[in-house]
Amino acid sequence: MHLMSDEILVVGCGSIGERHLRCLQRTGRARVTACDANAALLQRITAQYQVAGFADLQAALAAQRFAGLVICTPAHTHLDLALAGLRHGAGLLIEKPLSTSLENSAAVRDEIAKSGKLVGVAYVYHFMPWIQGARKVLSGGELGRVLHVSVATGQHFPTFRPAYREIYYTRHETGGGAIQDALTHIANAIEWLIGPTTRLFCDAAHQSLEGVTVEDTVSVAARNGGALVNYALNQFQAPNEMTMQIHCEHGSVKIEGHAQRFGVFRRATNAWDWRESAPLERDDIFIAQANAFLDGLAGKPTDLCTFDEAVQTLKFNLAALKSARSGKAVEIS
Repeated sequence: MHLMSDEILVVGCGSIGERHLRCLQRTGRARVTACDANAALLQRITAQYQVAGFADLQAALAAQRFAGLVICTPAHTHLDLALAGLRHGAGLLIEKPLSTSLENSAAVRDEIAKSGKLVGVAYVYHFMPWIQGARKVLSGGELGRVLHVSVATGQHFPTFRPAYREIYYTRHETGGGAIQDALTHIANAIEWLIGPTTRLFCDAAHQSLEGVTVEDTVSVAARNGGALVNYALNQFQAPNEMTMQIHCEHGSVKIEGHAQRFGVFRRATNAWDWRESAPLERDDIFIAQANAFLDGLAGKPTDLCTFDEAVQTLKFNLAALKSARSGKAVEIS
């Protein structure tokens, strides 16, 4: 049977799964099928987007061949589903975080090696032009070694995810809380920009969000090799803002996600040299990621977060949770 490069199965059609499905359709390069155990949700998705649907993953995989699976179920289920997808012969795009434990990560790595299939993880900051631009400047080496990074970020989570009390967010076991939900994106982006976290101390608390007990506020002091990194994040502040400052030997880079821009301030100059992006809607970033997934399935190089990068960020998540519970710094191997 001829394998069409555009046959994609979206597994889990909640908020983020629906976004992936919609954005894959908008590439014009994929024929998308939906899979969700929630009958009412599946009925709405298949009707709204005019796609075929399955209530069961095994039934979907038995019914036809898929070139790719997009796994959007709660985080603790990701790696089992990844194994099923790889054994089916599909490439994968797995929602973040990769999992809630390192269990099964070695088995998936072995299966990736065996199958030779693309596996990317949906850390979508990799497709923000202001992150990509900053990475190009930093990797170019003109600013020298990175010495210190500070990140301040937050948003009013109930505005963006009104159903947060009814979803995975409510429990650490399903990938909930600010560390695994929001901070993981930022930590992954910083690791992509400057290299892996090697040690951290994390303080976290539930400060504001109604109807949940998981942390909504996080402070982290980390080391990424020779660089010191500070993260300050909450999920209740009024402005939806993200600022990263990366200070190097010969100058600094500032990323303002809310302004969709980054700037460079070189030593011996007296102002930021800002690089603005053309205004983007939220879906635009996910469409770029969807195109990268389809490119990757076709064997082209992409900026998708790799499986190994996502395992490293999972170690960050687990270390942050452990540190917050113990009140002690944690080394990351």
